Amino acid sequence: MSTLFKKLRIHQVFGANTNVGKTILTTSLVRASAQRGKKVFYLKPVSTGPLEDADDNHVNRYTGKYATLISSECLFRFDEPVSPHLAVKMKGADGDAPSDEIFVDSIASRIRHHAKDCSNLAHMYVETAGGVHSPALSGTSQADCYRPLFLPTVLIGDSQLGGISTTISSYESLLLRGYNVDAVVLFRDEYYRNWEYLKPYFAERGIFLETVPPPPPQLANPAEDFLSTDNYYESLVTEDGEIQGIGSVVDHLDTCHVQRLQELESMPRRALDSIWWPFVQHGLVKGGKDVNVIDSAHADFFSVSNKTALEDASSNQSILAPQYDGSASWWTQTFGHAHPSLTMAAAKASGRYGHVMFPQAVHLPALKLAERLIQHGPGKGWASRAFFSDNGSTGMEVAIKMALRAFALRQHPSLKNDEKKELGILGLKGSYHGDTIGAMDACEEGVYTCEWHNAKGFWFDPPTVGIKDGDVSISLPASLTSIPHSESVKAESLTWVYEVENRLHTPLARAYAMYITRALEALKQRGGPTIAALVLEPLLMGAGGMLFVDPLFQRVLIDTVRGRRSGSSSQWSGIPVIFDEVFVGLNRIGMESSGPLLGVFPDISVNAKVLTGGLLPLAVTLTSKSIFEAFLSDNKAEALLHGHSYTAHPIGCEVANETLAMIDKLALSDDWIAAQGRWARDNGQPSSVWSLWDPGFVTAVSKLPQVREVMTMGSVLAIKVQDHAAGYTSQSAQALFNVLNLVPSEDGTLSVAPGGAPFGVHFRTLGDVAYFITSLNTGESVIRSIEDRIWTTLTST
Repeated sequence: MSTLFKKLRIHQVFGANTNVGKTILTTSLVRASAQRGKKVFYLKPVSTGPLEDADDNHVNRYTGKYATLISSECLFRFDEPVSPHLAVKMKGADGDAPSDEIFVDSIASRIRHHAKDCSNLAHMYVETAGGVHSPALSGTSQADCYRPLFLPTVLIGDSQLGGISTTISSYESLLLRGYNVDAVVLFRDEYYRNWEYLKPYFAERGIFLETVPPPPPQLANPAEDFLSTDNYYESLVTEDGEIQGIGSVVDHLDTCHVQRLQELESMPRRALDSIWWPFVQHGLVKGGKDVNVIDSAHADFFSVSNKTALEDASSNQSILAPQYDGSASWWTQTFGHAHPSLTMAAAKASGRYGHVMFPQAVHLPALKLAERLIQHGPGKGWASRAFFSDNGSTGMEVAIKMALRAFALRQHPSLKNDEKKELGILGLKGSYHGDTIGAMDACEEGVYTCEWHNAKGFWFDPPTVGIKDGDVSISLPASLTSIPHSESVKAESLTWVYEVENRLHTPLARAYAMYITRALEALKQRGGPTIAALVLEPLLMGAGGMLFVDPLFQRVLIDTVRGRRSGSSSQWSGIPVIFDEVFVGLNRIGMESSGPLLGVFPDISVNAKVLTGGLLPLAVTLTSKSIFEAFLSDNKAEALLHGHSYTAHPIGCEVANETLAMIDKLALSDDWIAAQGRWARDNGQPSSVWSLWDPGFVTAVSKLPQVREVMTMGSVLAIKVQDHAAGYTSQSAQALFNVLNLVPSEDGTLSVAPGGAPFGVHFRTLGDVAYFITSLNTGESVIRSIEDRIWTTLTST
């Protein structure tokens, strides 16, 4: 991951194309740094072609009088003068390409090695091969391959015919991947004069551009050519010791380095002075050290400020350290941070549409997304319409509006207007549907509600599923008195718990039905609110404490309120059923939708979070035909008068389409197939539920004395600790796992991020519950490292 050192200023050099003078200009930078008395490290990660033509050999040859200050090296060398990915293949059967991870790790290792030797400020230049998108050894574009390092960049522009276009295109490619381009350098060609156009172009974007006189033509005689080239490098240094053009670049790069350090140092205090964080008690934030400064993010990792190294003037440690995003950034990340496919999808729609008005209009990204969700996605088999909004909470408010209107219409004219305003919601204790007022009103009173909150409805205390001391059990609430003297039911297996159809005729199912029926009858007898909709977070209630609800209970509840065994029907019955799948939907828990597992479809459902891969906010409320028809008439006032300025914004829709296409491919990947195999039944048959977390690890953790229970599905792992004062305000889980935030020492063997650096783990807690969520494509090695860290933490306390 990204590295930044006080005493080692590092810049990566990209070229706008081949033959733009990248090595000549990098050599000039190296000599300019040495002229200023700096120790200089030059690194050419991969070189192709004869040794005598190698770029690192060129730098060594032309160190001039600065030889003692300059060190040059190459990591991967190939004899054939072709693209690196071809050079690997041409090496033969034993020449398999190193993976991008190994390649990046090798570069990061050399950077750390050099940083340890710096007693004063030194400079380092990492020169790439060819153009920005030239293939790396694996065939991956260099722009993507080098991205985990996130090194500040110097772009060598193209001074020849067509160079304006290639230079701007290369800059935009780097910009789309988040690179900081600190400077653009190119030869001052007096015929094409590209710099005259490029200088104001980059100046408008705040990018420093400098030109350098072109080198002399190559001479046939090697000795004469060497002398001519050496004189060229020497000519760049004037009598007063200043270096023409290149000297100003070096000074600018030093300034950029200092400014970045100063900015990282100042950000915590500036944040404390200006930002009001969500879900944070500012009275518990003791100072800048409690602020997590995120410099960048890539894949599953943040790159965060190492405050100890930042404050220590003599430190040779990196100012930045990798930190695993253990909550998938509030459950949103699907393919990790800054995935180039999602970035390109966003750029495509932004360039084509920006944002456009949506009422009574259509654009292709929204149409394709609606059709995909209805015909092939979570709405398959029951949904007929898709309503767009901007986040999960507002998507749920839309769903509640739809359900209440449909119910009121069916009961009309028996319901008076003031009675319609008091319609109630049926749900489960611990539910959470967002922080807007209407979504809060659909939950019982709790820590998330506010003064305007007016809980409208009734909430059942649900039975939950967990693994305790190695055994799967169903914990029953005290209100389920129809099962005397029993607080839990031991399950045959996790698979058995989620085979809902097979459990419908069990005594527990009958007990659930009796409990639900009696509770609803009692509510009616005491004059409770008229229940107009059932709102559920299927299978897993997130913010309420990562509660894995017994799926049988939810199925029986749905069947009861509908007054029939669930199945396909063109009309909703009883009361409308809403599935809040903002958290669990689209494979977060290993399935696209919970309906097939429960054996029942909702009348309305909401998807968000995973929908756009975590890149930007978008929500879709899916609804059945009969719900839609409740609003269908010739009267404008009877329409669904609800909307958002950014309804169906094309950028979000395009990113969502790309996300869903990538998930479809991921479902067939070797990693998912392997994970599903680990959770297979004893006879090898697929299980109805599976997880990216290892079953042996989950079982072992459940047996530890400080752990009350563990549960996992898909990418989610929840660990409930032993705590007599359990609840959202408890600090027990945070205190127990706090050590995970710390970065292990570099000589440790656990938790090594891509790039070879040890990493900390950023995680969130819900009172006595610590939860960890991966992206859907998190690599097995990373997950095993997280498991090792969790295990070490729990067994060391």
